[in-house]
Amino acid sequence: MNPRLHRLARCFGRYLCVLAAVACASTAAVADGPYPERPIKWLVGYPAGGGSDFLARTIAAQLSEQVKQPVLIDNRPGAAGMIGAEAAARSPADGYTVFTADNGILIYNPALYKSVSYNPEKDYAPVGLLARVPLVLVSASSTGIKDLPGALSMLKANPGKHSYASPGIGSPHHLAMELFKQRAGVFAVHIPYRGAAPAMQDVMGGQVPLMVVDISTALPHIRSGKLVALAAFSIQRLPQLPDVPTTGEAGYKDTEAYAWQGLVVPAATPVAVRERLTREIDLAMNNAAVKRKLAEAGWETTTSDSQQMARYMAAEKGKWHKLIAQQGIRAE
Repeated sequence: MNPRLHRLARCFGRYLCVLAAVACASTAAVADGPYPERPIKWLVGYPAGGGSDFLARTIAAQLSEQVKQPVLIDNRPGAAGMIGAEAAARSPADGYTVFTADNGILIYNPALYKSVSYNPEKDYAPVGLLARVPLVLVSASSTGIKDLPGALSMLKANPGKHSYASPGIGSPHHLAMELFKQRAGVFAVHIPYRGAAPAMQDVMGGQVPLMVVDISTALPHIRSGKLVALAAFSIQRLPQLPDVPTTGEAGYKDTEAYAWQGLVVPAATPVAVRERLTREIDLAMNNAAVKRKLAEAGWETTTSDSQQMARYMAAEKGKWHKLIAQQGIRAE
């Protein structure tokens, strides 16, 4: 080799080594330093005052006490959570931005929409699952439907005549009912609403006979007698509704469905930081006051580590992407 080229190559090699050392030192400093040294931003892809916001604020308050730094909620609502999802994906991977990611954002959206601006597997690293809300199939007491066999008899006797309400296309409530319809071999027309409140209003008014709704929304109306709980989409019977069978008990396997939430960070966030967040979130979620407050609002705590969350996401993706494709469900 030309001596001059050889010297240049050696210099360039030393330069690359220095760059690599600086990069490693920077990563180590982030991972091994006194994290967190400043406030943490917690992104929520839904409006203030909703269930996702309530969950994040409840956990964030306890987390702030533990890490001795403010944990600030930043609501980025819109586009089925995708505005917040994109903001989280583009945030610095330094541990100072965390994101509440639910099954809509992580699982449903990529299958429902032609294109999304983030990739759940590539853009985020899971920290751990947080909590879930059980779903129940209900009918207004005025319809005369008293149990699940009664609802199925009605649907089978008049295919296509009856309908069911949901808070919107691609919601856990909508997809849970589509899964149940497929397993039970029945048909009902889907009527999507803009949110749970107007859907519930029409169901209780008798305009629509059926709806899958979360337990926290349905329970007051079930207790008042306005709604009848027909089945729970849970693994086990719900303590709030011990006399209501699960869909599995009724003979329909693999029909469990929840509205669930987990915590993620930008994918390149150092492992040590992610592990610290997992430990702190687990501690916060197991705080007695936090557990009580969440339980009162209908949430079941479902803490996990990052690997458990990744496995759960993979299982959910396989289950729901298959259903969405089979049923031809699309969102605009």
